[in-house]
Amino acid sequence: MTLVVGATGSLGTEICRRLASAGKPFRAMVRRTSDQVKKDVLKQLGGELVEADLKDRASLDRACQGATAVISTPTAILSQQSGDTFDTVDLHGQMHLVDAARAAKVGRYVFVSVSGNLLKHGDNPLLAAKQAVENHLKQAGLTYTILRPTCFMEIWLSPPLGFDFANAKATIYGSGQNKISYISLHNVADFAVESLSNPAARNVVLELGGPEALTQLEVVQTFEEIAGRTLEKQFVPEEALQARKSAANNPVEQTFADLILAAARGDKIDMSETFKKFQVRPKSVREYAETVTSKGIGV
Repeated sequence: MTLVVGATGSLGTEICRRLASAGKPFRAMVRRTSDQVKKDVLKQLGGELVEADLKDRASLDRACQGATAVISTPTAILSQQSGDTFDTVDLHGQMHLVDAARAAKVGRYVFVSVSGNLLKHGDNPLLAAKQAVENHLKQAGLTYTILRPTCFMEIWLSPPLGFDFANAKATIYGSGQNKISYISLHNVADFAVESLSNPAARNVVLELGGPEALTQLEVVQTFEEIAGRTLEKQFVPEEALQARKSAANNPVEQTFADLILAAARGDKIDMSETFKKFQVRPKSVREYAETVTSKGIGV
C-alpha cells in the first residue's frame, strides 16, 4: 500500500492515476477541507482516502500505519488554507511525515524536492525547507528516493507565470537566452511511481529534466511555429527581478521572486543516463505546445 501525500494536487493526482493503472493499491491523504470533486476523483481511481494533515503528527502516524511506501509531493506555496506556511508544511510538516514513516517501518520513501541547481543558487524559504527535509530523510534510515525536478512546463509555460498563449503574449525573464530542461509533471509522476520498484532509484538523489534544454526564446519560437502566429514578448530584466525579490513583503512573494530569478539564469540537466535506467517516455515542450495550441488555451 502506497501512501500518496499531496494526492489532491496536480502532481499527486497523476501519481495516483499511475498507481491505479498499474493495479497497485494506494492510500490518498486528504484533508477535511479538501475539494470534494478532487476527493471523488481519487475514490473513482480506487484509492483509499485517509484524512490527515502535515501539521498534525498524530494524524500522520495514522496515515502511515500499514503503508509499505510513501510518496510526498505537497508544498504550501499556493495553499489558501489557514496555518499553511513554508515552516509548518514544507519544513516541519514534511519532517514529521518522515518520522511517522520511520515509526511505521515504511519500506520506501519518495520525496519530491526541487532541482539541485535551484537549491544551490536560490535563496528563499521554500528551498531552505526542501534542503532541510532532504537531509532529514537521508539520516532517517529509510530507503529513499529524492526527486529533484526542474521547472514544470505545465506551470512555467502557463498564464500565471506570464506565458499566455491564448492572448499571444509571453513574459521573458532575464535575457531569455539561458537554457532550461523543462519537465512535464506527467513525467515527474512517472519517475515517482517507478522509483518504488526500480533498483536505480534506491537511496539516490535524481535530478530530473525533460528530453532537451531550451531557452525561453526557443520555447516561444516552438509555440509560434506550431500555432502559425507571433507571440508578443515582454522582457523583465534580471535587475528588475532582483528588485522584486528585495521588495517582497512576505515569504511567498520572496520565494516566487527568487525562483523566477533563478530560472532566468537557466537550469540545464543532462538526462541521457537517467532515461536509460527508467522506463519513462519523455514528454517534450513541443508535445506540450501541440496540446496547448490544439485546445487554443493558455494552460
